Amino acid sequence: MKIYVTGYYTTRFGEIWEQSLSELIDEAITGVLKNAGIDKKQIDAIFFSNMLAGVLGNNLHTPSKIAEIMGVNIPIFRSEAACASGGIAFHLANNYLQAGAAKTVLVVGAEKMTDYSPEETTGALMTAASGEEQAAGLTFPGLYAIIANYYLQKYGYTEENLAYVGVKNHFHGSLNDKAHFRNIITVNQVLKSACIAAPLKVLDSSPISDGAAALVLTSDKKMIGKMKNKVTILSTKTASDAISLSKRKNLDTLLAVKIAAEQAFREAKLARRDINVAELHDCFSIAEILAMEDLGFWKKGEGGARIKELSTQFGSGSPLIVNTSGGLKAAGHPVGATGVKQIGELFLQLCGQAEKRQVKNCRYGLAHNVGGSGGTAVVTILGI
Repeated sequence: MKIYVTGYYTTRFGEIWEQSLSELIDEAITGVLKNAGIDKKQIDAIFFSNMLAGVLGNNLHTPSKIAEIMGVNIPIFRSEAACASGGIAFHLANNYLQAGAAKTVLVVGAEKMTDYSPEETTGALMTAASGEEQAAGLTFPGLYAIIANYYLQKYGYTEENLAYVGVKNHFHGSLNDKAHFRNIITVNQVLKSACIAAPLKVLDSSPISDGAAALVLTSDKKMIGKMKNKVTILSTKTASDAISLSKRKNLDTLLAVKIAAEQAFREAKLARRDINVAELHDCFSIAEILAMEDLGFWKKGEGGARIKELSTQFGSGSPLIVNTSGGLKAAGHPVGATGVKQIGELFLQLCGQAEKRQVKNCRYGLAHNVGGSGGTAVVTILGI
């Protein structure tokens, strides 16, 4: 059975003081229904992704709040897989449709993070790490710094190699009016920014953001026939790995990503060279470099050198452009919304609606969403 994405909407990402979590969700749902040209009565179920509402907002029963917002009495499911919550929600929604349980569903991701102190938000995010790592006082910048140090030392790179990830993605963010950051930065600015956990700097790291994003998925042939903009879900696969870095086989490989990628490409019947645009989980600069290698776009150990070529930057003429939305680094990282926004960006690109950042001749796109330091991974491939 073919499942299609037929609508997408995202709020602005950033420090959104004037809207609550419920109001962001309401905006995303209203926006995506309008974008798809359908009524809420045509929605059979909703898959909602969120990580932190229960920890920060003391509110876990958000599905019922969504029913209240929409005025509906349909099944609403909440998914939580740390930063991969959005990708998991999409994966589950696709499987729900494949099973014939519904014809048309919404996938909605949202997060409200900036209303709380940095200490509160950091502590909440660390619930995605192992108890041992938390007890040791580690944070996610610290965990990814361990990975980055290992990678740089193993392959003979420096902090400068990492800096090019932020430079590229801020350039893309400057072209996205929904991005948290729209400023262009330089390698020197990255290197001179404050150190968070050596070798990672502020400008190597994604921000704390608010925002919501939503998608319409359908198998309804009548609805599909009326839709001008639609893309096919060719595959969506997920895999898991040990939550603790100390239990991983390799520090420079996220095994869950490799497994999910192999399965996704096999099901989609595509090669790596077929992908035109990719949204990768660049929570920290080292994460995008590892992703390019683990997904099979670059050979292991080459990423530190390849990123300096900026060959995956919009306008480079490369057959693969990465993180046209600005990625997590510049577009922002409202955790529950990120995986949904990634797939939404692919939808825009494949439908020719990405405006100033539109990649020419887009046929296939890939989204890579990661939870924690690699404990969960989701790889999704879309096509037209």
